[in-house]
Amino acid sequence: MAGHSKWANIKHRKGAQDAKRGKVFTKLIKEITIATKIGGADPAANPRLRTAIDKAKSGNMAKDSIERAIKKGSGDLDGVSYEEGTFEGYGPGGVAVIVEFMTDNRTRTVADVRHIFSKHNGSLGVNGSVAFLFDRKGLISFPTDMDFDALFEAALEAGAEDVKDEGDAYEIITDPNNFMAVRDAIAELGLKWDNAEVTMIPQTMVQLEGKQAEQMLKMMDKLEDNDDVQNVYANFDISEEEIARIMG
Repeated sequence: MAGHSKWANIKHRKGAQDAKRGKVFTKLIKEITIATKIGGADPAANPRLRTAIDKAKSGNMAKDSIERAIKKGSGDLDGVSYEEGTFEGYGPGGVAVIVEFMTDNRTRTVADVRHIFSKHNGSLGVNGSVAFLFDRKGLISFPTDMDFDALFEAALEAGAEDVKDEGDAYEIITDPNNFMAVRDAIAELGLKWDNAEVTMIPQTMVQLEGKQAEQMLKMMDKLEDNDDVQNVYANFDISEEEIARIMG
């Protein structure tokens, strides 16, 4: 299973999503603000903004908070000026890690992220050091209690690249440019997904166990807990037995 899916399942087991809901909202507000600043305040003409708004709504963010973030991005309200960027590096066992950040203080963010990497047996690399190990793709995940054949046919008809049975989820993979069109076509058929986003999918996986697996999970947790970090992608794989052992 891909690292992003594995990590999502681990977070779900830990109940971390509810515990860190405030941080999730902060990151979504940043994303809505900068998406508006870059692409304009009309979600119909700005796919990035539309995706961010959909995520915020699915997380039950208040309509007023969404509208306020859009106004900040469009300049109608005073707000903090954010810049976004990417760090690349290595985790325990040589795992490739990409960190997408959005910050009002780049110096602080670099120091914080570098510290997290070094504390968990990792190291920051230069831009381009690991990005080639990932493909940017649209990813739409579904529960496995639905008809896979029907989903497969609908996805390919809508223009998806692939549909996979990952065991605990069905995943539709799309070209990033076709993501919104495929998602909308699936929605029109009344099919409900668990998650829909443009993400980075690893081409190869690094199997971890023991101390390295523990360090990797702690690194992911600390990175995602940082207010300036928007997304973290990594190409680790950890067996279900190891996860059960680590989580006790």
